[in-house]
Parts: sequence; structure tokens; C-alpha cells
Amino acid sequence: MFAGRVAARAARVAAPRAPIASVRTYAAAASSAATKPPVALFGLDGTYASALYTAAAKTSALDSTSKALESLLATFKKDPKLQQILNAPSLSADDKKQIIAELQKTIGGQDKENTMKNFLDTLAENNRLSVLEGVCEKFGVLMGAHRGEVEMTVTSAAPLDQKVLRQLETAVSKSSYVGQGKKLKVVPKVNPDIRGGLVVEIGDRTIDLSVSSKMARMNKLLQDAL
Repeated sequence: MFAGRVAARAARVAAPRAPIASVRTYAAAASSAATKPPVALFGLDGTYASALYTAAAKTSALDSTSKALESLLATFKKDPKLQQILNAPSLSADDKKQIIAELQKTIGGQDKENTMKNFLDTLAENNRLSVLEGVCEKFGVLMGAHRGEVEMTVTSAAPLDQKVLRQLETAVSKSSYVGQGKKLKVVPKVNPDIRGGLVVEIGDRTIDLSVSSKMARMNKLLQDAL
């Protein structure tokens, strides 16, 4: 496991250091009107994802960078301890070098332009390695918009059958929520807390057909009546 290889180093938390006066501002160095991200993102991870998108676009490395981030995101999903390591309050310079080296192994030969290597170095210098998982997810949002995809998240209490997902995809693809020339991307998620039914999110619209939501409404009606 990835975390097992770096845990020994990352667990050694160094004493707090004074902030570095001159940190690299990745976004500023990479800004260009011709490579502007297709949608606006918010939050620190969104800012870094947008900066990485711009840098990758300038070197025609969007596809390879996207694949590299998909590999990293898969690593986060397989190894929950990785995020705990990156969240350590203060990592030594050696810790960071070790972590970046391991992350580069995960990426493999997908980083021919060294876009990811430079980006990881920037995160390390700015003490922002903890936002990496969020960057991976939000870069996927940017690439989806770049490819003309409209994302629909379908949350269920248990994994849905592929036939059901295809039926949902077919129905929504014909609706006004998916513009002409756009492609619908279905992202299934599982959340046992909804108890049953579905929660469908597309764009800024949420359709809550979950059992938990119905129970909450029923409980409110009972409380108001008593």
C-alpha cells in the first residue's frame, strides 16, 4: 500500500516553521487567456485545479495530466491512510520529497512534460499537499466541461444495476438539462444513510427521491400536527 511506504517518514511531524516569504504562485505563473479553465471553481482545491488546468493546456498536456490525476484519485480511494499522511500539520522537507517520489511512481510515465512533477513540488512548497485529493476531483470537473460533458450524480442506498443506470442516462439525455451537443456523464454513488430511493443531482438541480427525505417530511408533518 502507498501509505505503508511513506508512513514511517510522514508520521514524524517536525516542529512548526515560519512561513516561506516567497512561495511560488502556480496560478499566476500559468495564467493565459487562451488556456482559461472552462468553468469557474471555488475553494482552495478549485484554485489549484484551475491553475493546473491552465499549465497543462499551455503545454498540450491536458489528457496526460487528466490520466495522471485519475491514477492518483484511484490511489486515494484504495488507501484512505494517504490523506491522513498528507494532513499531517507539518512535514519535513525529506518527508515531502519521499511523498512526491511515491506519487510520481503512481503516475508512472504519464507525466512526460513534468507538469505534475512541477505541480506537486508547488503544493509541497506551499504546504498544500493536503488538498491534492480535492484537486484530483475538481480537475475531473474541468475536463468534463472541456469535453462537453454534463455530469449527473445518482446516489442510492446500494449499488444500482447497470441496466437501471442506462435507463436513467437515456431518459435524462433527452431532457432540457442536457444541452445540444453535450454528453451526459453518469456518476453513481452509494450512501446507505438515504435508506432507499434515489438522489439525483445535475447542474444546480437536486431531485431528492430518497426514503430518508420522505421520512423527514413525514416526521415534520406529524410534529406540526401534534
